[in-house]
Amino acid sequence: MISVDAFDLKILTALQDDGRLTNQELADLAGLSASQCSRRRMRLEEEKVISGYHADLSSEALGFGVIAFIQVGLATHSPDNSKRFRALVNRIDEIQEAYSLTGDADYVLKAVLRDLKGLSNLVNDVLMPHQSVAHVRSSIVLDRLKESAKLPLRELKAG
Repeated sequence: MISVDAFDLKILTALQDDGRLTNQELADLAGLSASQCSRRRMRLEEEKVISGYHADLSSEALGFGVIAFIQVGLATHSPDNSKRFRALVNRIDEIQEAYSLTGDADYVLKAVLRDLKGLSNLVNDVLMPHQSVAHVRSSIVLDRLKESAKLPLRELKAG
């Protein structure tokens, strides 16, 4: 973990809200000169605090109407089996997020799909037949209450 000061936090907060800010706009918001802001931003990028910039696409506008959370139990808990499952997950574009868990399921996957047929294909034709998978349970999202990739920066203390 790196140390950030109040200026860094202002920069990070502003970029979380709008990653397209120009350096001058960002400097104005942070209360710095453009050159100071540019140096700080470059340091934050080099230290991987800022890991990238991207466009947030609307899944609904593009016809991806189904979000599902899929719990997966592995057939065996060997390192090779886990490696095979991770490789499978990384090949499937519909899977946006994947987490290894404690508890009943070994993994939970978040998938975005065009329709229920797409979910059926993912579960029945891709996940279930895979040699590493023992069981699968899916839940379909009825309504998204909140979506955010923002970190709670106010929890950080400027150092």
